[in-house]
Amino acid sequence: QVKVVQSGGGPAQAGGSLKLSCTTFGVTYIYSSMGWFRQAPGKEREGVLCITSQGRITEYTDSVKGRFTISRDNAKNTLYLQMNNTEPGDTAMYYCAMFLYDYCRGAEAVRGPYWGQGTQVTVFS
Repeated sequence: QVKVVQSGGGPAQAGGSLKLSCTTFGVTYIYSSMGWFRQAPGKEREGVLCITSQGRITEYTDSVKGRFTISRDNAKNTLYLQMNNTEPGDTAMYYCAMFLYDYCRGAEAVRGPYWGQGTQVTVFS
């Protein structure tokens, strides 16, 4: 049974840092791309960053450029999102996603069981 389990997140002051983690269970991780998505209240879910098994990164939005970093540890089946210099506009529910292939696509390409449970990030000024 596939499980995608997230940890991290919470409140942060603007300019601060947070780190999100996402570990997969019951599925082969190393041949799949993994991504982070977020959804703010009243808005559609948007992609943040995605990384292939070989470390090729897709930036879905320019708003996090130079501030957020995506990485993965294939030995631990774990994906990370390092969030630095956070802004109030980063406030959202963040979701980890696993693709069933080794390239990055949009949220519509992620099947239900391959989403993480979500973790709230709230940045206050």
